[in-house]
Amino acid sequence: MTDEIAAAKKALRHRRIIEIVGRRGFSSVEELAASLAVTTQTIRRDLTELSASGLLRRYHGGVGLSGEVDQANYRRRKEEQAEAKRRMGRCIAGMIPDGATVFLDTGTTLEAVAEALVARRCLRIVTYSLRVANYLSENTDFALSMPGGQVRNADGAVFGDGAAAFLRRFQLDVAVIGASGIDDQGMMSDDDFEEVALVRAAVARARTVILAADATKFGRTAAVNLGPIGDVATLVTDAEPGPALGAILAAAHVRVHVL
Repeated sequence: MTDEIAAAKKALRHRRIIEIVGRRGFSSVEELAASLAVTTQTIRRDLTELSASGLLRRYHGGVGLSGEVDQANYRRRKEEQAEAKRRMGRCIAGMIPDGATVFLDTGTTLEAVAEALVARRCLRIVTYSLRVANYLSENTDFALSMPGGQVRNADGAVFGDGAAAFLRRFQLDVAVIGASGIDDQGMMSDDDFEEVALVRAAVARARTVILAADATKFGRTAAVNLGPIGDVATLVTDAEPGPALGAILAAAHVRVHVL
């Protein structure tokens, strides 16, 4: 009976850990131990089991969402808030002048931006999203540039050793990026080290940066630091940020478009 009780407590603790990380995007060992009133040693054992099962992903000092992108989840994300994403895409496309050199990040919202960009003329698109490149190659005469590397089948993202160096060759007029989370201190973050490296390379080469992020990203923290919100000139979203983030956006002179 004692073993059964211990197993039931552990199963409940695992569910609570997944719930907490799901809300926050990333949690430290210490935060989880305090939230669940157990020792850090217990949490570390739990995280080892949860990461081995693929439910979560271990990082230095804590745990985040697995970051695994599969086709079913990607299709689900594409369908969620589809109309809001289309509105965001049209808004961002309206900010991009004809003839500009534009970096497009990967993700379902960025695919909506690509669809709206067909109204523009003479763009040069730099992207590591095969889906974005395929769509634009079939529907526009834009100049398209992509790095080489391995293709992630679920979302068509392309990763390779020279991808970041490839992006740094361009002088970009606009970089349109996404993020997995924006915390109340104004730090952007994402779940994948390789994606962050590519996005940071593009941001460093862009005259202006537009962040497309729906309200589910507010207050979340993913595992990999993408940079401060002050790196962004414009935030396009579907709901007003909370007071803390709103104050940081105002202090950093970030223009906010709520659709």
